[in-house]
Amino acid sequence: MRTLRPVAVAVTAAVAAALVLTACDDGGGDAVDDRGGGACRIGAVDVQVAASPAPAAGDTGTVAVTLTNTGSACTLDGFPTVTLTAGGTSTKVLPDEAATAQRLTLDRDTAASFTLTYVRGEAGAASSLPVRSAEFALPGARATHRFTWSYGDVAVQGDGGGGPDATVGAFQRAGD
Repeated sequence: MRTLRPVAVAVTAAVAAALVLTACDDGGGDAVDDRGGGACRIGAVDVQVAASPAPAAGDTGTVAVTLTNTGSACTLDGFPTVTLTAGGTSTKVLPDEAATAQRLTLDRDTAASFTLTYVRGEAGAASSLPVRSAEFALPGARATHRFTWSYGDVAVQGDGGGGPDATVGAFQRAGD
């Protein structure tokens, strides 16, 4: 019969403990809200878009996007990636500098939302983007959801050389 030396027993125990701990950690950081299976996916959420459009050039409008999880628990960690399309040109909307992303776990049938805020541009002006559609992707996912933009042209930052005068906010829990 073969006996194990004390060093071999200690190494075996350490490896076993490491494997047990690794199996419990999904590598996602904080264990406080880690019940989500992974990043939320467009195909597993119901999307609702509601707007409070800017009434005239120079006014501010908002587009609220609400996502209701229809699948198993998932996580939103970061900002959505939003793109506005005007003709053949697509331009990204940057996160609001005052917003702080938070990690949210969405159980089945729970919702979160984010808001796109924009300044309406003058129709046909060089300092405006004639936006016809918008699309967004969730953090950690590639698939996008596109929706028709019927809220008027979007002003361009600066003297027409910048991106859209628009920002995207952080995800917030909806329905609380």
